[in-house]
Amino acid sequence: MPYINSRVSTAMTAAQRVSVKEKLGRAISIIPGKSEEWLMLELADGCDLYFQGKKAQPSAFVEVKVFGTIPENCLDELTGAICEIYEQDLQIRKDHVYVKYEEIDKWGWNGSNF
Repeated sequence: MPYINSRVSTAMTAAQRVSVKEKLGRAISIIPGKSEEWLMLELADGCDLYFQGKKAQPSAFVEVKVFGTIPENCLDELTGAICEIYEQDLQIRKDHVYVKYEEIDKWGWNGSNF
C-alpha cells in the first residue's frame, strides 16, 4: 500500500509524466513487499515551491507513505533513486529534491482496514 505524492515547481510534459510514473513504479520495489501493483501516485506540477527563498529554482517535494515499516537500509537507496529520476527526467537537481517518508500502521482499502 505505498502512496507517492510528488510536487514539482516545473511543468511536466505527458512524456515526462509517463516516464516518472514508470520509474517510480520500479523504484518502490526497493522496499521489500512493495510494488507498482499497489502503488498510488500523484504527480502535481507547476506548484509554487520556494527553495532557499527563491521560486525560480526548479525543485521537488516527494512524500512516500507506506503501510508498515521501511527497513533503514532501503531509505538511502530509494532516496537516491528518486533524486536520480527527478534529475534525469525533469532536470531538477538532486540538491533541490526533498523526500519525506511516513510509515503508517493503519490503512484502509476496499471498505475495510488493515
